[in-house]
Amino acid sequence: MIRVAMLGKWHVHAEGYAKQVKAYPAQISCVWDDEPVRGEKWARELEADFEPDLDRLLARTDVDAVVCCCATSLHAEVIIKAARAGKHIFTEKALAPTVAECDEIAKAVEESGVKFLISMPWRCRGDVRYAKKAIEDGLLGDLASIRIRNAHNGATANWLPDYWYDEKTAGGGAMMDLGCHPMYEAAYFCGRPARVVSVFNTLTGRAVDDNAVSVIEFQNKCIAVLETALVSHRSPSSIELYGTEGCLLINEGRVRITSLNLDDDNGSFIEVETFPEALPEPITMFLDACVKNTPVEFGLREARDLTELLEKAYIAHRTGAAAKFA
Repeated sequence: MIRVAMLGKWHVHAEGYAKQVKAYPAQISCVWDDEPVRGEKWARELEADFEPDLDRLLARTDVDAVVCCCATSLHAEVIIKAARAGKHIFTEKALAPTVAECDEIAKAVEESGVKFLISMPWRCRGDVRYAKKAIEDGLLGDLASIRIRNAHNGATANWLPDYWYDEKTAGGGAMMDLGCHPMYEAAYFCGRPARVVSVFNTLTGRAVDDNAVSVIEFQNKCIAVLETALVSHRSPSSIELYGTEGCLLINEGRVRITSLNLDDDNGSFIEVETFPEALPEPITMFLDACVKNTPVEFGLREARDLTELLEKAYIAHRTGAAAKFA
């Protein structure tokens, strides 16, 4: 049985990952957290050892892999140490606040040869995989514009922890957290970006953005409008793809397409009911890769691309000008 260490309970998804690890099945052997009180409490709940010293934890022989859910600002330090200790690595997004840190992480991971996966759950979905295939099959013609929205009311309803709004540890606000999903999805659909502009603000008066939009022009000339917020009541997540020969809408469990390239298209939308098989959830995909040597769908390159988008989006917000990509 694979033995896993949980590194930090800072991220709100940490508890969910621990449950998935136990259900795999895998053993959670120990816990580390940069806040010992939080870590000790969590270790008791998980019936695992608490180790306050990260180096000692990574030297343990009963740790094969780690799940990194500490503050984003700590990812580079923690993940590089884990890689050098020969531990397989699963990390919550974003990988790091800057591309420079991502490159340092990538170097350590590649030199160690360990398995690495970053959590990109939207890319596992059957409906998203259908959208990608529709693009590749030419059903939409040339992709002209897309709109992706992902938002909730974590800031206005006060169910997110206070440290979520600390830019030093979180790396940003709504776009750095919830905005990750629209960002990596846009890259999945459109490829390499060319430039980005951003408008971020805060409705709750916190130190980071809780209401944010980035507009990205990709090298294929598609324009993506990516929306996120921590102040939206019951906001449905949505994906809209518009092309020269069709469009596809994903909203509230419905997938609809209209296309000049479908035989049964009569000028109205068709409800899509059959999708490609969904991929395993990211934590399961990671554990399968460790145990069965199965492929990893999103690794270091995808992690770096996501951070590049986020870093440039925040630069564009701070400067008020378009940030260009190399």
